Amino acid sequence: MLTLRQGSQAHRLVSILSFTGEFPIRSLHLLGKERVLRDLVRRLASTQVIRNPVSGVQLKTKLLQLSGSGHTKSIRLYKGALPILEWIHPEAFQYYMASFWGHRFPGDDAHRDRNHRVAEAAAFCFMAGIEAFPYRLPKLQMESLMHVVPKMPSLYLARDIKKIHASEQNKTMFTRTIGALFYPDSCYAVYNTRDAAMKWNGMGEFKALHSLSEVARMNAGIQRIDSAVLLGESEKTALATLIESARSRRWEFRFDGIYRHVYFLPMDQQGMRRLRIITLPDWKEKLLDLLFDPDSRSYDKGFMEYDACVNGVYIFSHLDGDLARLIRFREAVDIRGGPFEALCFPDQVNLLREYLAPDIRLKTISMDLVEAELGLNGRCMFE
Repeated sequence: MLTLRQGSQAHRLVSILSFTGEFPIRSLHLLGKERVLRDLVRRLASTQVIRNPVSGVQLKTKLLQLSGSGHTKSIRLYKGALPILEWIHPEAFQYYMASFWGHRFPGDDAHRDRNHRVAEAAAFCFMAGIEAFPYRLPKLQMESLMHVVPKMPSLYLARDIKKIHASEQNKTMFTRTIGALFYPDSCYAVYNTRDAAMKWNGMGEFKALHSLSEVARMNAGIQRIDSAVLLGESEKTALATLIESARSRRWEFRFDGIYRHVYFLPMDQQGMRRLRIITLPDWKEKLLDLLFDPDSRSYDKGFMEYDACVNGVYIFSHLDGDLARLIRFREAVDIRGGPFEALCFPDQVNLLREYLAPDIRLKTISMDLVEAELGLNGRCMFE
């Protein structure tokens, strides 16, 4: 017998599937220890008695089923287990059936890849402590200026943003974005490039940004969105994206021509910890105040992208993983003499060493130290 207790790994997996529909088995590491979770999936794919610890109701069924093979292999809920969604949340079953065609999934690779990207991004945010369950979030609207979004960092999926108003149904909108990540007084467009270099979609991304900006203005009072979060497998993915962007013949279609800031986060524990930093209220000022004396800071003034000048050395902070700003820093370095330094977390060293000139000195700072100084003493769910 399996008791589906809140906080258990089985409950966590079913909860994620309740609004993502399917989850790639290759990405189980996002939800905890991969070996343990793979064993759990095998057990839940066989028939057993499942018990609701609150009501005592029991259901004999498989909980999960597997579909596909290799890197495209998916975990889905078993049809006979769908009533369990009502144990998760009163609106979970209704949301699931409306979002996934009554438990009928298209079999083509494009739909599956899209579902996997959404599931990975949602799990990543959830494990970082961000509210990602659509049926627990206030509904967005486009009727009047209101503050609808909660005060806590919250992820609204693109599929739900499309349903706000008939005008949002345009198929060209949100084709690449996973959703919108709101946090106090600001919002990010969210992308997931998985293990491939991100190739931006030109005018399609401009349209998505415009539409998302309107949603943010009507529901959060945010006047402008100029930032995106880009999720990827590792810092190697970030480097490949930078190289791909340099090949673009039209600057305005590069990602740094669409978004002023693009924060790359690897889909691992370090990335989750960095996500918690960049969703703090006024996080940029807090981070720079921690790193530099007020008299040395640039305050975004001057001839190039840098954060402080100490004893004649221009220092650039890459702790936020901002790829767009990194491009602008390198372009300035190429046309102006130094000396220069770049500050980063230890897991970012290889990216900066590959991308920046060899004479730029790299310095690292501990993630633990930064978190402690910013008051992030509570661990994310992954830990």
